Amino acid sequence: MIRFIRPEQTLPLRSLVLRNGLPEEQCLFEHDLLPTTFHLGYFDDNNQLVCILTCMKEDHGKLPKPAYRLRGMATHPDHRRKGYAAELLNAAIDHLKKQLDIDYLWFNARTVAFPFYESLGFEYMSDEFDIPGIGPHREMFKLL
Repeated sequence: MIRFIRPEQTLPLRSLVLRNGLPEEQCLFEHDLLPTTFHLGYFDDNNQLVCILTCMKEDHGKLPKPAYRLRGMATHPDHRRKGYAAELLNAAIDHLKKQLDIDYLWFNARTVAFPFYESLGFEYMSDEFDIPGIGPHREMFKLL
């Protein structure tokens, strides 16, 4: 089941999956607490939070305004390849289109996730670049 969640609920998965075990309090994003930011979580049949994402209002210089940015998408390693991430991202896109009237979603994608995002219709808008301590990425976007 997909639900809106509080920012602090994202921290354990962000730490585990995205930040190599960094202390949870250091996994809070600057925009997490803004009223325009929202967080979604996918809960499995045991009501365990197994997949998360955050969307924050942030325009990108290469895209028309208004736009939102996807951050902190993570799936617990024991729950990958079950379609949860695609369901969660599609729910976020639906919310952005229908409730917030947003035209674009963009983000920095890790190289390992390129095929996943491509399968959902996202396109590249940058060459590969390195985020120190995290690894190679490319900017991606989708017209909603």
